[in-house]
Amino acid sequence: MKQIRIPHGALCVLLGALALGVCVAGYCQITGSAHDFSYLNPEQKLCISCHTPHGADTSAVQAPLWNREIPSRTYFVYSSPSLDATMDQPSAASKLCLSCHDGSLAVDLYGGNIGTRYIRDSEAIAGDFDELRSDHPISFLYDDALAAEDGELYPPTTTSSGLGRTIQLDLLIEDQLECSSCHDVHNGPAAVAVDDNLLVITQRESRLCLTCHNK
Repeated sequence: MKQIRIPHGALCVLLGALALGVCVAGYCQITGSAHDFSYLNPEQKLCISCHTPHGADTSAVQAPLWNREIPSRTYFVYSSPSLDATMDQPSAASKLCLSCHDGSLAVDLYGGNIGTRYIRDSEAIAGDFDELRSDHPISFLYDDALAAEDGELYPPTTTSSGLGRTIQLDLLIEDQLECSSCHDVHNGPAAVAVDDNLLVITQRESRLCLTCHNK
């Protein structure tokens, strides 16, 4: 899940808004986006499928007031002869995304509900076979040392992300590349501008790929 850097004074306002099921202007524009799940509950609450004001999973430190089960599957992760990064199981940050997108847990499985709606087909990243091998690798350390070893990656500490700062500051989560490095779950301003599957950088002219890959 994309880390949102919030001024300290605005934090309580944002958390309160999450509890009420509304978004704070400038931080998220979920209404009408691919992550608008308000249709899943009779009160049409916008945030409740992922966040809750009461009884939250406090172990999910990457997301406030987490309201979903976190998958415990073991995945087959990406591998390639050209891969220099050290791969492991998805980190906690990307498991938040996989709690819907691995296809094993229902989208409406939250807050004690018995879920019945599952992500299928191309949106179910891992499918029935725990497969992450056919998708871009996630949850690996992307630092200047990896860029130097690989020779075809830009150093993240000094390379512009195109979003105002560096790759490290704008796209990485604790120096790791995660799902939220490319996608903004909350459909923030960058994703709204791109308007393509919550991506924060456009795919036109391969700009998303060429942000990190020196080709």
